Amino acid sequence: MYRSLMMSAWRHKGLIFKLTYREIAARYRGSMAGVAWSFFNPVLMLAVYTFVFSMVFKAKWGGESSSQGEFAVILFAGMIIFNIFAECISRAPMLMVENSNYVKKVVFPLEVLPWVVLGNALFHALISFFILLLAQLVVFNSIPLSILLLPFIMLPFVLFIVGGIWFLSAIGVYVRDLSQFVGVAITVLMFTSPLFFPLEALPEFLQPYLALNPLAYFITGVRDVVIFGNVPDLVSYVIVCGLSFFIFSLGLVFFGVTKKGFADVL
Repeated sequence: MYRSLMMSAWRHKGLIFKLTYREIAARYRGSMAGVAWSFFNPVLMLAVYTFVFSMVFKAKWGGESSSQGEFAVILFAGMIIFNIFAECISRAPMLMVENSNYVKKVVFPLEVLPWVVLGNALFHALISFFILLLAQLVVFNSIPLSILLLPFIMLPFVLFIVGGIWFLSAIGVYVRDLSQFVGVAITVLMFTSPLFFPLEALPEFLQPYLALNPLAYFITGVRDVVIFGNVPDLVSYVIVCGLSFFIFSLGLVFFGVTKKGFADVL
């Protein structure tokens, strides 16, 4: 069962692409600007971040930055990762409920639905990354070569996200209150992640505890390779990859075992 479910995404890659495309198109259907909103929204958010944090709060990253726009760019990079996480995980508990028509189709591979959710989030994140790079050229005047390591940072992040979606979507079929709890948990994770501050800005005794936040490594890692030009520590990277693959596998097995009762509940 495990091997079959593992290969399901590859076997049904055409179906995943079609469902992702349909979901993106449906999101903007009927709007005058259409898909262009996926470009305008992150540009607007970056402008808001720049105004609020550099002009109003005079915020500086770690107290060292001398440029008013640097804080906004660094924050925007972290928000891209957090938004991927928040969009996918917030949808996970009700994913099977919202797609109950697929659940009742015996031949439909339900395990591909998390990949569709992730594909939708990554599509918008890709546009945001493009805007981030433009802003970085304006503010920092350069893009480090370490950006080539970005796919290696994103790989365990994708495994972590998909594993989490499998796990939460399966539980959400049986426990409908889960979506309320997940919404609160996402808010807590946002304010305990190094989004608005670097981990080094905290007292030393608190840093190990906040480093346990599952988003801390990915937010910091993306900033390091995209903005600061730092290479991730190999030992930490291997540990994160192992943990992410464990969550991926655990979520897949749990989903495979519990999905047999989905149709009866829904």
